[in-house]
Amino acid sequence: MKATALIAEDEPLLAANLQAELAQLWPDLQVLANVTHGTAALQQALALRPDVLFLDIHMPGMTGLEVAQALAEDWPDEAAAFPLIVFVTAYDQYAVQAFERAAFDYVLKPVQPQRMAHTCSRVQAALQQRARAATSPAVPAMPAVPDLMQQLRSLLDSNAAPQQGPALRVLQVQSGNTIIMVPVDDIIYLEAADKYVRVVTASREHLIRISLRELQPQLDPQVFWQIHRGSIVRCDAIASAVREANGKLMLHLHNCPDRLQVSRLYLHLFKGL
Repeated sequence: MKATALIAEDEPLLAANLQAELAQLWPDLQVLANVTHGTAALQQALALRPDVLFLDIHMPGMTGLEVAQALAEDWPDEAAAFPLIVFVTAYDQYAVQAFERAAFDYVLKPVQPQRMAHTCSRVQAALQQRARAATSPAVPAMPAVPDLMQQLRSLLDSNAAPQQGPALRVLQVQSGNTIIMVPVDDIIYLEAADKYVRVVTASREHLIRISLRELQPQLDPQVFWQIHRGSIVRCDAIASAVREANGKLMLHLHNCPDRLQVSRLYLHLFKGL
């Protein structure tokens, strides 16, 4: 069947080998792009909207998991078919089991022809089911984006860094020759800002030179909720969650005029009782 794919692999020889295997096993598959950087993978996937993504786990810029998370958050609502994701990984068997539980396919490096043949057959069957479901109501549909969000959450949780000891109580913020002690209880939200994190309190803002991914394991997950790949909010700073006319869920905060958007990946956090 006619289908399109994007390959994201930062090792040229492995990328060439993967594309050669695909050409032999699935001649009708059109590879739209072959990129070597996680950010490029995200940009090209959103622009080209391929049927299948082959994502390396370890890439510069963004990992394969981060690309998948960003795609889940940014995939256009009008684009009905979310791409099928195949992770290309050198992870051990324990991590592979996490991928299987999350219902994503995977290929171990170095790619073996027999395993790739199995993957191609599985992906082709899924795409054929998707095509039949689009034309016949009697055929079960492929998982919708909300179901894929649940699968991705399971995968991210399986690979999340454990909390490092007791939860952080104070952030030490460098300001010129001064170290400012910011109580964690004063933080309203944190936002990724390139190589920094923007720390917002009721009285002022700070920039700290650390990534949000590095900081998150030091925060109490019962208190600080991730609502977007680039945003973490203190749960008791949330005044309300409002569904706007465009369908986006926006958070209104206590003691802060800013509004924060909740990505699709984290909508499950906000359910009225």
